[in-house]
Amino acid sequence: MQTYITKGTCSRQIIYDVTPDKKVTGVKFIGGCSGNLQAVSRLVEGKDIDEVISLLKGIKCRSNTSCGDQFALALTEYKTRHNL
Repeated sequence: MQTYITKGTCSRQIIYDVTPDKKVTGVKFIGGCSGNLQAVSRLVEGKDIDEVISLLKGIKCRSNTSCGDQFALALTEYKTRHNL
């Protein structure tokens, strides 16, 4: 499992995993709007990492970012670290 510390959002942390075939799984937001973030987690489950980044990148809420945008940043960093 991966852990990402968010910046500028109500959620404090995102826990997730990426399968060897680049599918996002096991997403859990710590803090934030529980119902909305549970929905985001379910909607991205099993989707390709690039699709999730494309869907969530640039969504704004407060502090010029959002929980979804922060997750896109987390996945982008993951791709860089793992040369994907």
